[in-house]
Amino acid sequence: MALLDLPRGLKPRATPITRAPSLRGDGEGSVQVELDPNLQIGKAKVFAIYGKGGIGKSTTSSNLSAAFSKLGKRVLQIGCDPKHDSTFTLTKRLVPTVIDVLESVDFHSEELRPEDYVYEGYNGVMCVEAGGPPAGTGCGGYVVGQTVKLLKEHHLLEDTDVVIFDVLGDVVCGGFAAPLQHAERALIVTANDFDSIFAMNRILAAIKAKSKNYDVRLGGVIANRSKDTDEIDRFNAACGLERVAHFPDLDVIRRSRLKKSTLFEMEPSHELEAVQNEYLRLAASLWVGTKELKAEPMKDRDIFDFLGFD
Repeated sequence: MALLDLPRGLKPRATPITRAPSLRGDGEGSVQVELDPNLQIGKAKVFAIYGKGGIGKSTTSSNLSAAFSKLGKRVLQIGCDPKHDSTFTLTKRLVPTVIDVLESVDFHSEELRPEDYVYEGYNGVMCVEAGGPPAGTGCGGYVVGQTVKLLKEHHLLEDTDVVIFDVLGDVVCGGFAAPLQHAERALIVTANDFDSIFAMNRILAAIKAKSKNYDVRLGGVIANRSKDTDEIDRFNAACGLERVAHFPDLDVIRRSRLKKSTLFEMEPSHELEAVQNEYLRLAASLWVGTKELKAEPMKDRDIFDFLGFD
């Protein structure tokens, strides 16, 4: 059954939901997917992780989830990429997606049980892969909305301390920006190079747009796969961002993915201990609360000139 042929009231609109121009406010000419206002996650601290495709968001999200769990927090990680590989280092496998299990019951969500789509991972982290619609046939925002709806129906958010949305690539459309409607803080993962920082600037613009109508605010920048952070720090200073963590390009991180393991399960070493401690420090600081960053993105031409020229 195609995603656009859903039965029993689950059929998404043929066109995106838009607000009246006076209320829209998500950006000039914005056409955004709006989630049901009743689908509030609740008391958990909610973080949305964004960044350029291939920058290591899933590695960062999974190890951050593991770090929160090490601090005694009850953690839920939601992968929001159709390739559904966000949680495999936590669960050691590619788990079925919410869309997979909904399709298996002909989209009769009342027939599902939590164990059909929620899987326990490393150190008790709860793992969900939202998945996505078949290419060209649906909206990622709808999938995120259905995932949160299921979690609420089964009361899985009531005893959760931390929710982490790991969001696909640097897509900033209304659908995959939907996790920003739930999050308290958005974090951007970047490397110390032109393409990553250029993508970060675009994501910054999307977060700023969403913050006009939702509670999400920028929480900071995570430098990943980079020995140095000079270009990241230069951009941050120009735009009003702050770096909240730095994970260098280490072989142990690459090997952890190959071993389908979090960094907290790898063979001990001084190098590894430093990375683990950085994740634990980041989790502790996010739990206490980061300040709201009121950053301003650059225009594309301005950032092109800002980066890559002495």
